[in-house]
Amino acid sequence: MKTITIDPITRLEGHGKIVIFLNDGGEVENAYLQVPELRGFERFCEGRRAEDMPILTARICGVCPVAHHMASTKALDAAYGVEPTPTAKKLRELMYSGYTVYDHILHFYFLAAPDFVVGPDAPPAERNIFGVLKKVGLDVGREVIKHRAYGQKITEILGGKATHPTFGLPGGVSKGLNEEERLEIEEMGRSSVEFAQFTLDLFNKVVLGNQDYVDLILSDPYQLRTYNMGLVDDDNRVDLYDGDIRVTDQGGKEFTKFQAGDYLDHISEHVEPWTYSKFTYLKKIGWKGLSDGPDSGVYRVGPLGRLNAAEGMTTPLADQEYQRMYETLGGKPINSTLAFHWARLVELLFAAERVVELATDPGITDGDLRNPVGEPGEGVGVIEAARGTLFHHYKVDEEGLLEKVNLIVATTNNYAPICMSIRDAAKGLIKGDEVSEGLLNMVEMGFRAYDPCFACATHSLPGQAPLKVEVYDHERRLKRRIERNLG
Repeated sequence: MKTITIDPITRLEGHGKIVIFLNDGGEVENAYLQVPELRGFERFCEGRRAEDMPILTARICGVCPVAHHMASTKALDAAYGVEPTPTAKKLRELMYSGYTVYDHILHFYFLAAPDFVVGPDAPPAERNIFGVLKKVGLDVGREVIKHRAYGQKITEILGGKATHPTFGLPGGVSKGLNEEERLEIEEMGRSSVEFAQFTLDLFNKVVLGNQDYVDLILSDPYQLRTYNMGLVDDDNRVDLYDGDIRVTDQGGKEFTKFQAGDYLDHISEHVEPWTYSKFTYLKKIGWKGLSDGPDSGVYRVGPLGRLNAAEGMTTPLADQEYQRMYETLGGKPINSTLAFHWARLVELLFAAERVVELATDPGITDGDLRNPVGEPGEGVGVIEAARGTLFHHYKVDEEGLLEKVNLIVATTNNYAPICMSIRDAAKGLIKGDEVSEGLLNMVEMGFRAYDPCFACATHSLPGQAPLKVEVYDHERRLKRRIERNLG
């Protein structure tokens, strides 16, 4: 058996390697995505003061600190038995919408677009943001930088810092919004709506206007029939900040719907000896290994998982794009992994529209920012991180110290589908012993669509994004190793 190893894998947050096993005929027998680092955030949070958690857990990841900050704050709301004031809730969602704007812009233009705008077979040195700018022009690059900065500025206005905010408190927030700041955020929001529409138009021209790309999106190597999960409001429409967790099946029908505090009745985690990241699955179905279909408890989260699990968007422009996406790709649910990119841009427009709606809400500048907390106890906070559903679960003792911490992050929820997507892409694309750089990149596209963050999922300190691919023969002898050391 021949083995190909991609180590480090590129354009993701964290560390990982892909190992591909080929049989004597040069066909892919199996492939694995291994996460080789361990962080252990849950354990070293135990014994700390509960009120430190929104600040501490925001340091888990520099890409999605606002998601951890807000999930932690919501967990403290529940642990102390307090509801935030209406104004505080609006302000939290406003900051969260700004975070979603800058995060989705980052992923599409810096991590995903090189595969489509530059091309999956382009030389590695050109598959980056500079190659994208060479294709679309520097004026577009300026708009990318400006609007990503707008999202960060919204976070900074409310949270004090663009990356690691200090904003959420149990029962409310630490800072209100004055009229001058409100006007600035409204202006940035309106501009972000226009930019999101421009980005969708770019996707329509460059990706959907290229039949080869459409065929790639719809091709068998990138199809995966799993359950889908996401937060929804009372009308089953996408809600990134709040709501119930809805799970739909492979036919798009509701499988279950539950509140955040009941998540352990529905979700469990499985451990494999070859990786530091766990695998989640639906308890009612059970863990059946890395397989899809109705008999497997594997589910997907993130932009495509959320949209598949919902019935639409709450903002008008995003809802139009939501409907168009499903009409174009054959109806619900969409099982193509590469469709995550389109779903992410629908959410970009949705988040920008929510910035405008919240910034123009008459009560957004009210001064009622926090309710008093009750006695400490146990609480669960759930938020839709850019990468998918994020769970924070705390047990707090009578002195306000943490007895137990459980974090299930988006990439943990998606880890099994990511492994299967890589395996299926490798099986469908690699034929024979000669494996080109372009083909290996197309295998990587199977995980890159999820925008994974393995720094969060393993709960390593080096701060690099290495990628290794190893290929073994039928006798498990190492035949080829491809390494890309970015450190």
